[in-house]
Amino acid sequence: MANIMVQGTTSSAGKSLMCTGLCRIFKEDGYKVYPFKSQNMSSKYYTTKEGYKISTAQTLQAIAGGLEPHPNMNPILLIPKSDKGSMVVIKGEDKEDMEAVEYFKYKSSLRPMILNIYKEIEKENDIVVIEGAGSPAEINLKQNDIVNMGMAEMADAPVLLVADIDRGGVFASLYGTVMLLEEHEKKRIKGLIINKFRGDKTLLDSGIEMIEELLNIPVIGTIPFSHFELVDEDSLVDYEKQCNTSLQTEEQMEEELNKLAAILRENMDIDYIYKIMRINRTING
Repeated sequence: MANIMVQGTTSSAGKSLMCTGLCRIFKEDGYKVYPFKSQNMSSKYYTTKEGYKISTAQTLQAIAGGLEPHPNMNPILLIPKSDKGSMVVIKGEDKEDMEAVEYFKYKSSLRPMILNIYKEIEKENDIVVIEGAGSPAEINLKQNDIVNMGMAEMADAPVLLVADIDRGGVFASLYGTVMLLEEHEKKRIKGLIINKFRGDKTLLDSGIEMIEELLNIPVIGTIPFSHFELVDEDSLVDYEKQCNTSLQTEEQMEEELNKLAAILRENMDIDYIYKIMRINRTING
């Protein structure tokens, strides 16, 4: 069994889309793949056939991996009800409304549940694709973390760090994120990904060389800015894209997922990802 985790320098950096594309790539390569995000905050959710609520991001990743959406893919869903509080959904079922401060204290008690679900998933699949939330460098939230580096440690997973160059300051965000981590956390980051790039990639070459030298972590992908008719990641508000997957036909959905996988294969070092997961592609792929 192998795993890979995708974390981001910010929310909406492209974590969900990278995980979705990787789920489709691993499925194409013949592996049994499973998406996992221990905790997601989103105003959007999907209701499974059994009536469980999970995030739309993990729903899309399930479809990319050829699976039925299941609450184990997203054990904790926080549905915002106000600026200070959310409905806490555990294993697909509403638990209770909690203020942020109350939940911050409560979440550490959820670690055993997360670990048990993850171990169950791990036994039944070839690859688990784990998504982080927000940024691992939110130092005010790192205590008892269960979704970023805390989750990476529970799963003993190598981490890819993705940053959105369209926002500007991509090298500063990569450097700042890594440097705010503890030494043992830094060692988990095995690759950097620059997302949403527009223009001639050669213009980035000098910056890539410098950031690789500064952090001693390779840039394994520069992903071009592309439009997909797919659910966006774990943002609270998404004005541009449809959030109801049922508005698309199955054929349209498959076409978009295949397009995403093709773009990632072309612009990301997939062989390197297999290497850090310690998978010999000649076995299945």
